[in-house]
Order: sequence, then C-alpha cells, then structure tokens
Amino acid sequence: MNTGQNVFGDDLQSCSDDPMTGIRRDSFCRCLDADPGRHEVCAVMTSEFLEFSRVRGNDLVTPRPELNFPGLEPGDRWCVCLPRWVEAFEADVAPPVVLDATNRAVLDTVSMETLERYAHDG
Repeated sequence: MNTGQNVFGDDLQSCSDDPMTGIRRDSFCRCLDADPGRHEVCAVMTSEFLEFSRVRGNDLVTPRPELNFPGLEPGDRWCVCLPRWVEAFEADVAPPVVLDATNRAVLDTVSMETLERYAHDG
C-alpha cells in the first residue's frame, strides 16, 4: 500500500493509531484531493494549540462519536489541517511536528527549515 511520502521523501509513517487519526482514520496524514482541509501535518497536541483551535471554531477536545472522533488531550498525535497549523505558527502556538509522519505536500506551504524548528524530539 502506497501511503505517500514524508517531508524527507521517504515512505510516510503512521502518525497515530491511538487515537486513530487521518482523514481516512487509518493513522496516516495523507494528501488527498477529497480532503480540502489538508490534514497533512502530524502534530503532537499541546494545551495551547487545543485552546487556539477551539477559539478558532474547531473543538478538538470534545469527543464526537458520530464522527469517529475521540477528543484529544495534550500529548496525543493527530493529523491537523495545514492551514490551522500555519495560523497557529503565526500566533506562536504551533504544536510540535512529527516529521516522518508529516506529508511531503506541506512543503508547498511551509519550509523544511520551519518544520525542523518545530520537530518533535520524542
């Protein structure tokens, strides 16, 4: 199964299967034409980012079982929308990024240098 490439040009790695993430809920931050939100950044949730997203109208904390969404907590890995990550970056609350699980497609918007500054070290 071809899952795409990560920002290094290697095979895209799983972002999280607990909670199960990805637009297809298959653990991968895929680049898909059917995903206008561009859930391509594998990020490690922080309380600051979760609050920032909630204030912007996307509550990522409250479970939504009808959408197969468990609700997130700090420390969870999640495929976040590229535009929201950029907004958070501009507001100085961008969450850390798991580079080997972040889709190469984000490089059309965010530089590798910026991504490396936010690289998750765990």
